[in-house]
Amino acid sequence: MSAPLLQVNDLKKYFPVRGPLFSRKASWVYAVDGVSFEIGRGETLSLVGESGCGKSTVGRAILRLFDITAGQVVLDGQRIDDLSADRLRPIRRRVQVVFQDPFSSLNPRLRVRDILAEPIRNFGLARSSAELDAKVAALMDTVRLPRDVLNRRPHEFSGGQRQRICIARALAAEPDLIVCDEAVSALDVSVKAQIVNLLSDLQREFGLALLFISHDLAIVEHMTHRVAVMYLGKIVEMASRHQIFAAPRHPYTKALLSAVPVPDPAARRKPMILKGDVPSPINPPSGCRFHTRCPFVFDRCRTEVPELRQIVEGQWAACHLDELPEAPAAG
Repeated sequence: MSAPLLQVNDLKKYFPVRGPLFSRKASWVYAVDGVSFEIGRGETLSLVGESGCGKSTVGRAILRLFDITAGQVVLDGQRIDDLSADRLRPIRRRVQVVFQDPFSSLNPRLRVRDILAEPIRNFGLARSSAELDAKVAALMDTVRLPRDVLNRRPHEFSGGQRQRICIARALAAEPDLIVCDEAVSALDVSVKAQIVNLLSDLQREFGLALLFISHDLAIVEHMTHRVAVMYLGKIVEMASRHQIFAAPRHPYTKALLSAVPVPDPAARRKPMILKGDVPSPINPPSGCRFHTRCPFVFDRCRTEVPELRQIVEGQWAACHLDELPEAPAAG
């Protein structure tokens, strides 16, 4: 088996919280607290969970948009989380990003031609002006936009077209991995499908690896290979797409799936309603972080942190229920 393209080992990111005036007590937001996973070449791993669970922080940590608190990020065998700015520069070409809001992530002053040319110039990927122009034109073809709009600015495009420009900009650097941070959540339903199909086509064409960060499980089911489910800074379940959607093991995963709308209005199923609210990441619960909302909670959950361990081949879960003689059946 070939080595993974990306390895994230026990990643932690804590943000300081300013306390009351004259207070000496330090507080922290435990945004990501010990996350580990791998992404293979040409693979899509989807990171899912409720808003505020830390999934976007994981993506930004991989991109080195800030320094991490602890852990390792390894790209193609090379640790990148501790690299200086100069040594990190050539690595940035290999890991690109598509953000949630295509309008705010594009410079409104630049024409599309200049937006796409910028990464090509930055990383020295064209030897002449003619080659640069050819690459820019080819990128427009790749994301299925007409070449005659290259002189327009971002405000002259629809949301879906702007997101195609963002994808083209990411492709311009010829990356190995693209982090898609809620890349379709700001788009209309029909446009979402077009962008997801485009990403799938590009992955097959260029052999791209994708970290697809989303809370939309219907989209995730359509395009991913594996799924990692996050809750309050930790991964609680990780498995293949089929295993997650057909036989989830963690109660939180089951609750997420029960909330996904089904196309058949006559279909009957019992939704799993979670009690209470998501606890504060400043003061997370002891033991299992999900125990304050779990319908199956018992004493051990309140005191002992469950380890993410393999339950069946290819499926990992962090739940004490799986160690009981008769764990609740997947539903």
